[in-house]
Amino acid sequence: MSEPNGVTGTTRLAAAVRDMWGELSASERVVAQYLVSAPPENLLFASAQELGAASGTSNATVVRALQRLGYAGLPALKRELAAGFTSATAPEERLKQRIARVGHDLDEIKDRVFDEAAERLEQCRRLLETDVLKQAVQTLADAREVVAYGVGASELAARHLVLKLRRAGRRARFIGATGFTMADELLSLGRGDAVVILHPGRRLREFTVLTDRARAVGAGVVLVTDVPTGPLATHADVVISAPHTPTGITAESLAGIVVMDTLVLALASLDEPRAVEASHQLTLLRGQLIDRRSEPRPRKS
Repeated sequence: MSEPNGVTGTTRLAAAVRDMWGELSASERVVAQYLVSAPPENLLFASAQELGAASGTSNATVVRALQRLGYAGLPALKRELAAGFTSATAPEERLKQRIARVGHDLDEIKDRVFDEAAERLEQCRRLLETDVLKQAVQTLADAREVVAYGVGASELAARHLVLKLRRAGRRARFIGATGFTMADELLSLGRGDAVVILHPGRRLREFTVLTDRARAVGAGVVLVTDVPTGPLATHADVVISAPHTPTGITAESLAGIVVMDTLVLALASLDEPRAVEASHQLTLLRGQLIDRRSEPRPRKS
């Protein structure tokens, strides 16, 4: 995501610390001083626990300080810092730096991956307000058909949603086309449908065309995105924030998949008989696809 007027994640952090200094507690000031003095690349690969240890405070103090400074959490700070880092550094160089930061110790690698995943999911949970979830679930519940759109790494979460919706007895289809091919996919989109867009924050023309088409035909739009205040959000009925990875250590679609699981389970709870019947039919069909002749026969005693 590009920064306006040359403002970088580093300068924004420094400005936030300066503006909020009088509102910070003594321990939060210690965290703030450490954040503005540390190299940005060090912050990118650090967990809240590591930042707490490095600043002589605690992970809880780090999280409180960041929230006081206007960040939703550590992943939000990392995303802003990563914007300048990723635009100025080649992908292969970023990979080298990730490996250099993590090292070769297996326990360290495990901790890095799980810590980042936990931070992203916790931020996602905190940002997903009950009223927003309720509105998103109702939009999908009222839909004649749910259309999930995702490209690149976001395709995984979109396909995951479609699979689970079908297993819950809902009509759903996936779109992942780009360019002229996408036009054919949009022809059957109509009034009463709902579109779920997995939007990674990249400015692709396809996202705008899809939302415009949905608005034109009377379909609802649920936007799941890393940039909930971006231009695309103004054209959606519901906007859900799903923080992406600022480092590339964890899967980009991780938060999106968990959001999809939440939506489907909530939908199933609204119409339990439909979900149960769909599960029953799925079990019957799977049984018909099993070749019993290939199964080992029990031995006679």
